Amino acid sequence: MNYEIKQVDKFKFIEVGEGEPLVLLHGLFGALSNFSDLIDYFRHHNKVVVPMLPLLDLDLLHTSVSGLEKFVHKFIEQRDYQNVHLLGNSLGGHVAILHVLKHPERIKSLILTGSSGLFENGMGDTYPKRGDYEYIKKKTEITFYDPKTATKEIVDEVYDTVNNRLKAIKIIALAKSAIRNNLGEELNQIKQPTLLIWGNNDAVTPPFVGREFQRLIPNSELHFIDKCGHAPMMEVPEEFNRILHKFLTKLNEPAAVA
Repeated sequence: MNYEIKQVDKFKFIEVGEGEPLVLLHGLFGALSNFSDLIDYFRHHNKVVVPMLPLLDLDLLHTSVSGLEKFVHKFIEQRDYQNVHLLGNSLGGHVAILHVLKHPERIKSLILTGSSGLFENGMGDTYPKRGDYEYIKKKTEITFYDPKTATKEIVDEVYDTVNNRLKAIKIIALAKSAIRNNLGEELNQIKQPTLLIWGNNDAVTPPFVGREFQRLIPNSELHFIDKCGHAPMMEVPEEFNRILHKFLTKLNEPAAVA
């Protein structure tokens, strides 16, 4: 994937294709590359937008799920997107939920995959073991069903992040904010059609979390993908894209005449 990263004011983002905006929010250790197959596919059907979330660039006071939501809100307003399909993975899903609850007016649908907001197993309750490459490698590998998906490039990126003291502190602040910011009692307020795509082998937000989201969000549908962990759009992109395409197509079909 080699897309131009645009910059407008303080916002850096990818924007390709035409049509209703499909806005993608990555997770705590996520990157634009997480969505490469999704972008390549949906750029032919939608305006695909990936903002670079300032996970490690906010001041410590605003390094939280709420701080990230405010950033996403300003970004969507600044770009004047309408009828947005808002998709989030992991922490990005949590930010997406919070945004729909606070500012539903521009959002047409919500798509969550491995989202936090109810329950998640994080990097652990302790300070990440700085300097312990094998520990970081194992923790990164459990994100995926197939450990080989955690390439050296991905592991190196996580390792470099947790070995920077200020970055590590911000990662912990975000993880703790996600745990504190439980949205279970508010999910019934979501009016938008919601698609839940979950890995059957997700060890971070296990399958019961997907079922609980479906129970609590009124107009939601849940799809499980076998042999898949916490990042279905990376691990099983063809199946993920098929499920998402079907969902978005159905939303745009005129209602059946009684």
